Amino acid sequence: MADDMRGRFVWHELMTPDPKVAASFYGKVVGWQPKPYDKNPDYTMLNYGGKGMGGVLKHDPPSQWLPYIATPKVDSTAREAVQLGGDVVKPAADIPDIGRFAIIRDPQGALFVAFTPLPMGTSGPAGKPGLGDFQWHELMTTDAQRAWDFYQKLFGWQKTDAMEMGPGQTYQMFAPPGRPSVGGMFNKPGPAQWLSYAIVKDAKAAAKAIEAAGGKVINGPMEVPGGDWITAGIDPQGVMFAVHSKKHAAAAEPAKPASPKRTSKPAKKAAKPSRRPVKKAAKPAKRRKAAKSAKRKTARKRR
Repeated sequence: MADDMRGRFVWHELMTPDPKVAASFYGKVVGWQPKPYDKNPDYTMLNYGGKGMGGVLKHDPPSQWLPYIATPKVDSTAREAVQLGGDVVKPAADIPDIGRFAIIRDPQGALFVAFTPLPMGTSGPAGKPGLGDFQWHELMTTDAQRAWDFYQKLFGWQKTDAMEMGPGQTYQMFAPPGRPSVGGMFNKPGPAQWLSYAIVKDAKAAAKAIEAAGGKVINGPMEVPGGDWITAGIDPQGVMFAVHSKKHAAAAEPAKPASPKRTSKPAKKAAKPSRRPVKKAAKPAKRRKAAKSAKRKTARKRR
C-alpha cells in the first residue's frame, strides 16, 4: 500500500440484522443502488453511478456503521492500538482479493476498521468526493484529547482548524498527512462512536426522505459554517448516520417580491409624460375647426 494512503477513510460498512431493509432505506435517502457482491452473495454493495461507496453485512445487534481507515501494516497497527489503550475486537484477517483488516475499539469505545488494501483491492472511490461518497467523518467521544493522541499515533493525522462550541468545548478538525481536512472530533456524553457523512443533492430533501422511509431525524436540517447543510438521522434498525449537501444545493430560496414603495415610484414617473401628449393633441383639433369654418365661407360666396 502506498504511504499516501495512511490515515485515509477508504470504505464504510453497515453491520445490520436486515440488509435488505437497510439497502432499501438508504437507496431512498442517499440514492445508493444495492447490488450483491459477486464474490460473496451475503454481502451487499452500495453503488452510486456504478461505483462502490460502501457495503452492508448481516450482523446481530448492536447495528452500526464502521469506517475503514487505511494503514500500511494492519497487524502492526492492531498491536500498537492495544499498547495505546485500545483493544482488538476482531484479529487481523484476509479478505480474498481485497486486503487485510482488523476491527479495533479505541480507548473510549468507538469502533473502526484498520485496513490494508491489496494493490488491486477495493479502497473506495478515488479523487474528489462526489454525490454518494462519504466526505466527512466525525468522532463523538468522552475524552477528545486522549482520543486524539490515540489516532494521531496510529495514523499520523494532523490537526487543522478548530472551532469553539462553548466553554471548554472544541471541535478539532484533522487531516491525513499532506491532505485536506476529512473530519473532526469533540467531547459528547454517551457512547463514543464514529459518524460519517454521505454527500446528497439536498440535505433538506433528505430529511423528508428519512421520515418517509421509516427513519427518524435527530438533528437538522441545519446550516453549518461555510453555508453547507447537514442532517443526522437514525435508520429503521436504529443506526445513526448523517448526510451533507453543498450550499448551492440547499441555499436556493424563493425570490422576495418587490416592496409596494418601490413599485409605486416608477408609476408616478410614468404618469407625467401622459399629460403632454394630451395638450399637443389639442392643436390638430383647432386646425380641423378652422378648416370647417373656411369651407363654410367659401360655400356662402358661391351662393
